[in-house]
Amino acid sequence: MMKFKLNIFLILAFLLFTNVSKAQWYKPEKVNKKAIKVYEAAYDLAVQGDYEKSLNKLDEALVIEPKYVEAYLSRAGIYGDLKNYSASVNDFSKAFSLDSIFSSTYSLPYSISLAGIGNFELALEKVTAFLNTEKLNSQSIKSGNYRKRTYEFALDYKKSHPAGDYHFDPVNLGDGINTNYLEYYPSLTIDGKKMIFTRRVNNDEDFYESENINGVWSKATPAKGKINTTLNEGAQSISQDGQWLIFTGCNYPEGQGSCDLYISFKTKSGSWTEAENIGPIVNTDLWESAPSLSPDKKDLYFSSNRFNGYGGKDIWVTHRNASGKWTVPENLGPTINTSGDETCPFIHPDNQTLYFNSNGLPGYGMADLFLTRKGPDNKWTTPLNLGYPINTIDDEGSLIVASDGYTSYYASDRKNKNSGLDIYSFTLPKEISAHKTLWINGNVFDAKTKLGLPSMATLTCIGNTNFSTQIQTDEDGNFLVTLPIGYEYSLNINRKGYLFYSDHFSLPENTTDSFFKLNVPLQPIEAGASIVLKNIFFGNNETKLQPESEAELNKIVSLLNENPNMKVQISGHTDNIGKKEANQLLSLNRAKSVVNYLIGKGVNINRLLPKGFGDTKPVASNDTDEGKSLNRRTEINVVSN
Repeated sequence: MMKFKLNIFLILAFLLFTNVSKAQWYKPEKVNKKAIKVYEAAYDLAVQGDYEKSLNKLDEALVIEPKYVEAYLSRAGIYGDLKNYSASVNDFSKAFSLDSIFSSTYSLPYSISLAGIGNFELALEKVTAFLNTEKLNSQSIKSGNYRKRTYEFALDYKKSHPAGDYHFDPVNLGDGINTNYLEYYPSLTIDGKKMIFTRRVNNDEDFYESENINGVWSKATPAKGKINTTLNEGAQSISQDGQWLIFTGCNYPEGQGSCDLYISFKTKSGSWTEAENIGPIVNTDLWESAPSLSPDKKDLYFSSNRFNGYGGKDIWVTHRNASGKWTVPENLGPTINTSGDETCPFIHPDNQTLYFNSNGLPGYGMADLFLTRKGPDNKWTTPLNLGYPINTIDDEGSLIVASDGYTSYYASDRKNKNSGLDIYSFTLPKEISAHKTLWINGNVFDAKTKLGLPSMATLTCIGNTNFSTQIQTDEDGNFLVTLPIGYEYSLNINRKGYLFYSDHFSLPENTTDSFFKLNVPLQPIEAGASIVLKNIFFGNNETKLQPESEAELNKIVSLLNENPNMKVQISGHTDNIGKKEANQLLSLNRAKSVVNYLIGKGVNINRLLPKGFGDTKPVASNDTDEGKSLNRRTEINVVSN
């Protein structure tokens, strides 16, 4: 039995019997009495919320009286309330074709159903006709103008964002994840192999896990460990490495307010620890929900109706400082937040693209999905509506996007209204896609013992001083970092008592890779230890250090300051192009440039020895461009410690 709250569709469908005297031919008083009696029974059932039986009665009335205009209008209203807009439009169309003057009172709900199937042109025509109706009350005028604005928005958006060959066809994730219960709020690890989502069974919300095995999602099982309780857990965000789960817990005994943010950690056995409240710096006595953790675990976005916002619910961010504590949350500001509600933030693995929903920004009717991107100045761009048919006239919930930038997941009941929410996947068009993001699975270990080393990794986008992040490995030296393609990066890994590790690499736009493994052996500081400084840059045949070298040079300064007795040799090397004498001089002068920089930063000259080797010590063949590039290098060698 379907029971629903009485709303605008039903009220209009059954009760707006005005302007009857203007009808061209339809006379309600001439309708078959038996059909009227059945229709009245249908009305009573609808008022009770039993739409299924009410529809059956309306079908029966139309069998008795095939031109029963009110029955078509009422059935159209119920279908609209059930969001079966196609059926609603069919019945409205039938009623208007029978008597357009009598039916004109229903132009507003008709327009809503037309918008529900994406026919915004005719929807605008119908709502405009409705607003031209004589003697409308103020509430009707307000409702009509609101809908008119949304239809005009839809048509303007269509003009400025042509769909091209984009085809929106969400695919159900299948029986492994979806059941007759409600499944929603998916979250995904960076490799796309683990999904955690919320399932509601008998009004109890718990977390379920599923594995993607060769493109098929396994049978979901309750999350292992102590994370699920007899209370409701939901609206979760799994960290990109799958080790943290931050979620919303409501009405917990130890909670700060109605809903708080909690955190749980994955153990080595694969289970989840008992949840911990994130604490009163983040949680208030109001409502905090819908967390989304940045890929580097440094920023936590969430929605809250806490004080000092811009309206109802706003999106906020808290940062995790060097001691692992969350800072006082910051509002994302009026570019994103409105006097309405902004919820369900999702920060993509590119750490630049934020998806969220809002009912305060211009859109199609209720809560729409938007995206905003963080610029080089760390300011967010004006939100972009994701457009129809991703957005509709109804509420859109949470959306997540995989590391490829376009494969998306969300919960919807569009394709099967009777089964409730299921989780679907679909592809985003390029304009609203995130940046494709690769990830590095790294392991840092002692070069001699091969044992894992907890260390600090610093990643910097070369040429973009605003992009720099630090990653702490776990106790075994493992780390995961995500990288948007289309940029060059430098990577430095530090641990006290060891020479730092240096690397740089580029990720071209056309790369087909999704991840790579990086094993990092750290050299203990001792005489004879050496590393290649892969982020020291010179122009072709030049000895002047390029600005991008500064971060790495400062690492050397820090290393020497931490080890005040250490003496080092700075060695320059070239490929075999050109004369040997010229190569030797070039390599020496480059080494001297590094030494001079270090002296300028306060390092004693007696601890530094520049030396040029020209092309005499190649590490690769000079027969290839790649080999020549490897041979053109600067090294640091420990002389004594």
